[in-house]
Amino acid sequence: MVLHSISLPPGVFGGDEVEQFFLNRLDHDAHPYFDGLRGLQVSAHFFLRRDGRVLQFVSCDRRAWHAGRSHWQGRDNCNDWSIGIELEGLEGDRFDLPQYRALVALLRALRARYPIGQIVGHEHVAPVRKHDPGPGFDWAALRRRLRWPKAMFAAGSPTRADAADPGQIAR
Repeated sequence: MVLHSISLPPGVFGGDEVEQFFLNRLDHDAHPYFDGLRGLQVSAHFFLRRDGRVLQFVSCDRRAWHAGRSHWQGRDNCNDWSIGIELEGLEGDRFDLPQYRALVALLRALRARYPIGQIVGHEHVAPVRKHDPGPGFDWAALRRRLRWPKAMFAAGSPTRADAADPGQIAR
């Protein structure tokens, strides 16, 4: 399981640009930032909106193109064997409570169906290239809410100094 963050254009939330990007329908002329995305084919299994809505783009039984050049625990090409979850957000910024609630519910549902070994960030599987979801993502609170073994999370997962109260994230 690989967690990511994305917003298009960066720092803008609520539009349909990420959805259009994942569907290869993005109007590259609609914003100057989009010109640099021409020719890229990117997808994720899931996209979690700021309000907690969950959108699925690719079946979990199929490959999505979310990790790029990646490596984790002796295995290359994480796209071949992982599920990618994109959170609407900006690398380094905080994420919203409804997203954490939706993420907890989604991860529990996925674990009931698939043999999830670990939950890591894009920053873990492509550390030189990527830094998302970044220091604004509250790994400690996610671990507390899921109550899954610590070994299921990347060793050294960044934690925010001001981690959310465990009662604030969905049970």
